[in-house]
Amino acid sequence: MKKSIITLVFALSGMISYGQLYLTRSGFIGFYSKTSVEDIKAENNQVYAVVDIGAKNLAFTTLVKGFIFPKELMQEHFNENYMESDKYPKASFSGTFTGDIDLKKDGVYPVMVKGRLSLHNATQDVAIPATLEVKAGRILGQSQFNIKPEDYHIDIPSLVRDKIAKELTVSVKVDCSPK
Repeated sequence: MKKSIITLVFALSGMISYGQLYLTRSGFIGFYSKTSVEDIKAENNQVYAVVDIGAKNLAFTTLVKGFIFPKELMQEHFNENYMESDKYPKASFSGTFTGDIDLKKDGVYPVMVKGRLSLHNATQDVAIPATLEVKAGRILGQSQFNIKPEDYHIDIPSLVRDKIAKELTVSVKVDCSPK
């Protein structure tokens, strides 16, 4: 994971605006699947995030094995059969956001995030609404969006296809401190 942090910092090093860089090592990503057969949820609280307010850039990375499921068997199947976590250990996002943020004024600022989401050795362009909140000198980011496993070459066996939604809801929350 240390290598991931170094890679993330170097990726953003050309984009850093001094005094406007915020980061966390304990961000949250959860995904949820709801069907008439079964509900599935997994959550990960080990997300590294960097937000550069001045350059309007952001990046996230996490280890896929960091997702925790309520049922151990679900977690095992997720890592071994679907995500192939040993082969594709990381998920990441790098992109930009539009909208103005006033660091001197606490408040919630709606933004549009555009960038590239990579997981399971596949990368897709995404554009999602989000909010960035300035609160007591920190940046709190939040978004919810949907992804299709097939867009990331994640094969769902026909035996369990009815148990997993065609689109998964993804929730992201970060609480970033100034660097």
